[in-house]
Amino acid sequence: MSASRWPAWLRPDPKNNFPAAFRLMVSAITGAGLALSFTWLYFPVYAWISIGLLLMMVLGARPKVAYFCGFYHAIAFVLASVVWIADVLAVHGGTSRLVGWGILLLIAMVWGILTGGFTWTVNRIACRSVALACLAAPFVWVTSEFARAHLPEIGFPWNLLGYSAAANRALLQVTTVTGIYGLSFVMAAFNSLLAWADAAKAISLKKRLSIIVSAVAVILCTMSFGTRFVPEAKATHFARAVQPNFPEVDSYPADWFAMHKDDMDELDELSLQPSAHRPDLIIWPEAPAPFSWQNNQFSKRASSLAIRAEHPFLAGVIEWKTEKVSSGHIGEAPYNSALLVDPQGQKVFVYDKRHLVPFGEYEPFPLIHRVVQSVSDEVGGFHKGKVAAIGTLPAGHKFAVFICYEAIFPGEIREFAARGANLLINISNDGWFGESAAALQHLHMARVRAVENRRWVLRATNSGITAAIDPYGKVYESIPRDVRGAVDLPYDFRTDTTLYARFGDWFAWMCVLVSAILLLPTLWKKYDS
Repeated sequence: MSASRWPAWLRPDPKNNFPAAFRLMVSAITGAGLALSFTWLYFPVYAWISIGLLLMMVLGARPKVAYFCGFYHAIAFVLASVVWIADVLAVHGGTSRLVGWGILLLIAMVWGILTGGFTWTVNRIACRSVALACLAAPFVWVTSEFARAHLPEIGFPWNLLGYSAAANRALLQVTTVTGIYGLSFVMAAFNSLLAWADAAKAISLKKRLSIIVSAVAVILCTMSFGTRFVPEAKATHFARAVQPNFPEVDSYPADWFAMHKDDMDELDELSLQPSAHRPDLIIWPEAPAPFSWQNNQFSKRASSLAIRAEHPFLAGVIEWKTEKVSSGHIGEAPYNSALLVDPQGQKVFVYDKRHLVPFGEYEPFPLIHRVVQSVSDEVGGFHKGKVAAIGTLPAGHKFAVFICYEAIFPGEIREFAARGANLLINISNDGWFGESAAALQHLHMARVRAVENRRWVLRATNSGITAAIDPYGKVYESIPRDVRGAVDLPYDFRTDTTLYARFGDWFAWMCVLVSAILLLPTLWKKYDS
């Protein structure tokens, strides 16, 4: 195709050496490459270079090309790293495979709009100064991640850049001050340095290479030797975590407990099995089972279990509460909840999940919900909890529970620690994810929550990954995935408060402010398009 037949904004620019089509193609490849840090190979090095390569394509591009570089980067990243969303919707959501992929593509487009905003902003600032644009890039990147977490109703901060480095405990400690956004900033800053080294032609190649080599050396030394200075947390308690491994089902028959009597008896045995660890807490996860305190068959069993164990019993349940429902009448409203039964067999604590899964557990937008209902009758109708409830264990220690999807929202989990929780418990049903990378991705995010708040996190799941995470990010796990079993997870109580737990997302807000300060002056000046 001759240059004159290209759309104006795609036409090769003689002033730079990259045709627009090449920039867009490479940007998409960098998105797919970034996904390799979150799935398949789980090799974090891609996260340290992918954004840098993206920025190389953005600097010097026309504004529209710069925007679509970010857009296609995000599209490729989503389709490669969270493809399990389409499978979950098709297999368990009652939709067709086509609809599942359609919804995944919509999610990718939303991420694309935000990442496109990142690349367009950097490109705009580069019209003033390439060096300033590279300096601004990590601030703008964090701003785009922060925006993704706070989209009305559909915020989905899954696989933020910093999570790719969550396995390195030395780097992970920065989150006690800044939250996960600080770790994303560090990685985005190195990527930006790579882009600057490519673009700063006025500086000698030798000097640019020496700067990059020095930065690499600092990062590698921190990752390799820094872990030696990360403390080992001591545990004086153990919790018995039971992994039921119930199969995923769409509905529960009225005689479910009769049909699963042997299964329930086995779970009781696993919960009460003698152990040298002498566990003082029993945890059952969120599970695909009709557990409810309002169901006598479950409440009697739960009370009996706590009495026989002489220790508290915590379980994921569906709580039915009498209140005004959507029709305006008084009725029974369902909540996705966790309850604690004390050693006397009494229910003493309930936490109702506050951040529900859009379309899976609640209706985010009535108009869209009507469309979704037209292709699936399995959109959930849970009500949102309103209180970051804190419970008390027999010795007076405070604890908090967060359920499944809530683990990806750092600002909400820190609220528990700020309100005095000495222990965090995460119950989840990750069976929906099948054999995909999602369960491991979910664990990485819960791991960061432990470090951000300097709290032990006990993570009990239906089919894996069941684990304990210490306040410095070390993971203890023993039960293989997709099997029924029980494990004694170490834990302890902490009373210290991190800067992140105390002040929340101050660092992310600072990045938003810096991004605005650097972008606004460019909006009043016209640059070549």
